[in-house]
This record gives sequence, C-alpha cells and structure tokens, in this order.
Amino acid sequence: MRCTALLIGLICAALVIPPAAATSLLFSTGDPNGLMASASRPGGGTTFEIETADDFVLSSQTSITSATFTGLIPSQASVQDVVVEIYRLFPKDSDVARTSGPPTFSTTQVPTRVNSPSDVALVSRSGVTDLTFFTSTLQQSFTANNSVQPGGINPLPNVTTGGDGPVTGEEVEFGVNFITPFVLSADHYFFIPQVQLSDGTFLWLSSPRPIAPPGTPFAPDLQGWARDQSLDPDWLRVGTDIVGAGTFNFAFSLSGDAVAVPLPSTLSLFTAGLTALGLVCWRRRNARRACA
Repeated sequence: MRCTALLIGLICAALVIPPAAATSLLFSTGDPNGLMASASRPGGGTTFEIETADDFVLSSQTSITSATFTGLIPSQASVQDVVVEIYRLFPKDSDVARTSGPPTFSTTQVPTRVNSPSDVALVSRSGVTDLTFFTSTLQQSFTANNSVQPGGINPLPNVTTGGDGPVTGEEVEFGVNFITPFVLSADHYFFIPQVQLSDGTFLWLSSPRPIAPPGTPFAPDLQGWARDQSLDPDWLRVGTDIVGAGTFNFAFSLSGDAVAVPLPSTLSLFTAGLTALGLVCWRRRNARRACA
C-alpha cells in the first residue's frame, strides 16, 4: 500500500509541475500597399476554385488560434463562407516524379515548383464547422494597381499575362478564430484564405515585400503564388510568372502560442523517480515473500 501511495503521489506531483513557458506568437506581413489584388475563392456551383498563397515560418511547434487577412469585395456582396488552408513547402506533400526534377522542378504547365506550395493542403478549416469570422470595412473604395482575376491564370506557354489590370472595391479586413486550432510543427508553410461571396470574387490585397513595419520580417520570405482549378496541382508566382515583374506578399497576420511541453530535465527526473520507486517496491515484495 505504501508503494502504491508513493507512486500516486509522484504522478500527481508530475502533473502539477509547470510546463515550459508558452511563447506568444504574433506575425504580420503588414498593411496593404495597393500594388496587387489576387483572387482566392472556394469552388462550387458554377464557380471554379482559385487559391492565392503567401508563406510564413514557425521556429517551434505552435498552436495557431486566429488570423486576419485583408482584401477587396464588391460593395453589394455579402460573405457566405471563409476557408483557410495551410500548405507545406514543395516538395513535401507533392508528386515530384511528375516534375523535371532539379534544379527547376518544372512541369508541362509551369516553369518551376521551387519555393512553391505543395501539391495538396496539409490541413484546412471551413466556416461551416471549424471557424468563426467577422469583417471590418476599412475603406468603402480602395484601388489596387493590378490584379489576378478569374481566367487570368494560364499554363505554359502563356503564363505571363501582365495581370488583369486595376481593380477597385470595398477594402475589408477579415478576422478568423479557429474553433479547432492549427497545431503545426516547426516548418515553412503557406497560408491560403478563400472567401465565398454572394456576388463577385474576393481579391486578396498585397503587402510590402520585403516586409516593413508594422509587419514582422522573417527569412526566407517567399513571394506569393496562385493557381486555379485547371492548373492544380501546379502553382505560378504572382509576380515573376503571371505579371512578369516584381514580387508580392499578401496582407495577413497569425496569432497563437507555442505548444507547451515538459522541460527535458523534468521528464528525466520523473522517469528516474519512477524507476527507483519501482525497484524499491520490487525489493520489498521479494523480502516479504522470503520471510513468509
């Protein structure tokens, strides 16, 4: 009984040992700069899917609990759904065999897959079950100098279109809270927000590259990529490939916390304590049997 009580006590003590301190995470690419607006919407009905992606880096395992992103919507449109996807960096989650291999990893559709998002999403959340969202109108009328709109993403040999020209709409910031957080290990990722509207197409607004205050710079900061349903699973660089000049980030931020884990010294001490206690109990049981 005494050994059992000691074992229970040791386990209880381990449960109240404070974990490693969580590190607050706040990442932002900064405010929209009016240079580019790129379509990003889920598919369904008569509309085909379009994805625009921008990257971020995590240095430790992290729980992403909320996000913001800013784009243009037509003034008469209402928001019906929001989808957020997380992709890893190519070649993870990708079929490398369908590419040319190093150094360009080109395909019959795109000049390169180097530094692109992977073929398929790692995880995703939808407003139907997995997230809540709200919107804030920043400006009733905001103009981006250039855009990538539905029909503006083409495979080789016609990838470079120069863009679809200036576009004006209502500048809206979306706030998203994840009911089920994204728990991601240290790695390089792409963030993809998609908005389903009652009318028209959501256009994600660009932000400075390199990142400038109030954004939070990181390295390597990759440029934004885009694809539509017909280009899937390949991607094109919004600036280098589609527009043919410049590179673009896109306006978003992430909030969350590093996932707390027990300190290695605590785990070692707990394991050693359990081993020693088990040995003491074993010796006591054997001693009682010898005396019986």
